Amino acid sequence: MIDKSQNAAWNFDNSYSRLPEIFFSKTNPYAASSPKLVVFNDKLADSLGLNTEFFDEKMGADIFSGNEIPSGAFPIAQAYAGHQFGYFTMLGDGRAMLLGEHIAPGDKRMDIHLKGSGETPYSRRGDGKAALGPMLREYIISEAMYALGIPTTRSLAVVTTGDPVYRETVQRGAVLTRVASSHLRVGTFEFASKWGSFEELKILADYALQRHFKDFEESDNKYLYLLKELIKRQAKLISKWQLVGFIHGVMNTDNMTISGETIDYGPCAFMDSYDPATVFSSIDEYGRYAYGNQPAIGAWNLARFSETLLPLLHDNREKAIEIAQDAISGYNDLYNNSFMLGIRAKLGIFNEEEDDKKLIEDLLSMMQKHNVDYTNTFYELSHDNPQNVSLYKNDEFLKWYELWQSRLERQQESKLMSKKLMQQSNPSVIPRNHRVEEALEAAVNNDDYSVMNRLIDALSKPYNYENDNLEYSKLPPKSNAPYRTFCGT
Repeated sequence: MIDKSQNAAWNFDNSYSRLPEIFFSKTNPYAASSPKLVVFNDKLADSLGLNTEFFDEKMGADIFSGNEIPSGAFPIAQAYAGHQFGYFTMLGDGRAMLLGEHIAPGDKRMDIHLKGSGETPYSRRGDGKAALGPMLREYIISEAMYALGIPTTRSLAVVTTGDPVYRETVQRGAVLTRVASSHLRVGTFEFASKWGSFEELKILADYALQRHFKDFEESDNKYLYLLKELIKRQAKLISKWQLVGFIHGVMNTDNMTISGETIDYGPCAFMDSYDPATVFSSIDEYGRYAYGNQPAIGAWNLARFSETLLPLLHDNREKAIEIAQDAISGYNDLYNNSFMLGIRAKLGIFNEEEDDKKLIEDLLSMMQKHNVDYTNTFYELSHDNPQNVSLYKNDEFLKWYELWQSRLERQQESKLMSKKLMQQSNPSVIPRNHRVEEALEAAVNNDDYSVMNRLIDALSKPYNYENDNLEYSKLPPKSNAPYRTFCGT
């Protein structure tokens, strides 16, 4: 431990490591040979109450590579399991390490987590390291999601290690510092249910309630409250993904957080042309996690979570199953209501009418049929520039446009208010896949981070309708090959 790290204003607590030892293993990061701090999130550091002046080139590199452990930190690797593409397996932090929980201003407890920090007891024959490209990708996408107003883990820093990482090719090693409300996952509960005792499962559930659902004391059945609250959070989260065309790519149960934050930005990407069947992940051969399947997968994952809680929901298993099924049955309505509220806003609609669903479905159907861009279509409608919509010369679209305008006229709010609502709901810029790849190529191959920094600056203002973002709204050149993303493991 290094006392001088207190100059950074770290304020560590380690409540997770006070849980039963079955849930974690004490670990230490591997020593990076020549760490270099290449990306640092000053704004996030400020919000955490950290002294950014402390993280100069050397100390920042040492801390965020894991070469130096801050005072008060207690490094552990967390144990968890998960259903990966539908199949259950034992997992755990195979290439990550929780330094501890930093208590930020406002008494906010935030995990400080190193990703790519080396082998752990859960590495399963892996080296525990990470390559620079995937870590920069997570930095870009997680910060973009934050700016879009979508609950997410965030990225504080990326450090190159100076060491090679051996995958299909030799790549540059790196460590990402991830910040999260916690790293509790559905898979954590699956682990406790499979390998823990009843008492250990109960301790974990009580810990989750205290950390994320403190209003549970008002409920008659606090574990049912936990289930219902997670259902609400995940329904809302996934609806937000759908509204901006975000495709997670690997919605395994170990990648579903109890906090309701988006986690794991491996094979994720944003959709250009609207198509519910869109898949980017190279390992998702059958489209299990396609854009259009994400809401249903959310329900499936929540069903797995409910199964872990059965012993806590009721002493009688049949009654517990009935309680759980009743709770899960509410997911679809929660998701649909959240999605409809959001997509009405994308069209400037404040109230509800019975025919709204058809109006929305007709637009999406046209977008899919004519292979038009999801984000830019809503962007142009927000400007009330129908002539700029690629569908403009299509008779079907023109009829739809007239119906939409009539719909707006039937509500009390003015057209100006509708336009403002739309511009608050439709991003002018998203992390276009070709732009992300352009930034990664410059950084990884040429140590040029200027392309990435300009991209992140644009992504930090997604609802800015000034012209300075327009360059980043341009579509990629046409390609004969589909865009593919990879896990980066």
